[in-house]
Amino acid sequence: MKGFPLGRAKCEAPTSQGADGRLAVGQPCRELRGLSGWANPGVQRRGPGCALGGNASREGREVPQSGSAVRSVGVSHPGGTHTGVPVIRGLRTLEALTSTAALSQGVQGTLKAAFFFFASISAWYSGYLLAELIPEVSLTRAVYGFRNIAEKPLLKAPTPKRQKCDHWTPCPLNTYAYRLLSGGGRDKYAKICFEDELLIGEKTGNVGRGINIAIVDYLTGKVRATQYFNMVEGDNSGLMATFIQSAPPKSLLFMVTQDDGASGLKEDAKKVIEALGSKQIRNIKFRSSWVFLTAKGFELPADIQRENINHSDNARNRYSGWPAEIQIEGCIPKMPS
Repeated sequence: MKGFPLGRAKCEAPTSQGADGRLAVGQPCRELRGLSGWANPGVQRRGPGCALGGNASREGREVPQSGSAVRSVGVSHPGGTHTGVPVIRGLRTLEALTSTAALSQGVQGTLKAAFFFFASISAWYSGYLLAELIPEVSLTRAVYGFRNIAEKPLLKAPTPKRQKCDHWTPCPLNTYAYRLLSGGGRDKYAKICFEDELLIGEKTGNVGRGINIAIVDYLTGKVRATQYFNMVEGDNSGLMATFIQSAPPKSLLFMVTQDDGASGLKEDAKKVIEALGSKQIRNIKFRSSWVFLTAKGFELPADIQRENINHSDNARNRYSGWPAEIQIEGCIPKMPS
């Protein structure tokens, strides 16, 4: 390998005496350097007075042209001598590490490509095998099943079971369910429901202005008679008293008002109703909403709701000229067998 001798360059500026007797100083020694301060292996020194010192030839050191880099660090001495200190750094180790890293990356890329290829083949084969093993009918049903799940809600709130006479909760066994509702205004008709059967109401066509009454056989639960008595027109108070008194023993009597039940109500009818246990019959007023449940020939349990009333008040009426309808409901124990 061809090299260059490296030594100490003496930079001596030659002097000469001019005609005027002054000394002329020559140009100092200059070195041509490579990029970034790295010395060119074939460095040349120019300028008068630049000579390679004898120490370099005697030391016999050479700088190789390739395989390593030489950086020259200049040090100035008081005597004007410029010394080049070479720093040799080996790059072969760095080149070897770079080659190893590149090889490792190449191997990893190959392994990833191979893994992706085999994964694709496995997925395709699994799908093919699944399609061959599962019948077409089952696949079709599964597809339609998924569509139905997407279109219909998974869970539905159960429809609440309707109770007798529209009660919120069912009555216990061996009891009769009842519900009494007075009329409200001109268009809200009174209702009497017993064991989920509408005895008096708009649908049955037997409801009218005044006081509406239904008589039920307590032993059998069958309706005996229904009638309404107009308390606005005509004299029907006596007829109503007679109808109530005609109820046989072991009877249930249900009474509700529609529109007005007080204008034509007289003392004879009030006494009959009061004798059956009414507490509000003497308090009934014009267009009062009133409902009443009673028994003839036996006593009802004390905890059963029997009567309620709501008076007309222009400041509080729900309807124009009429109070809100009023109701009672409950369960009547049957006769023990």
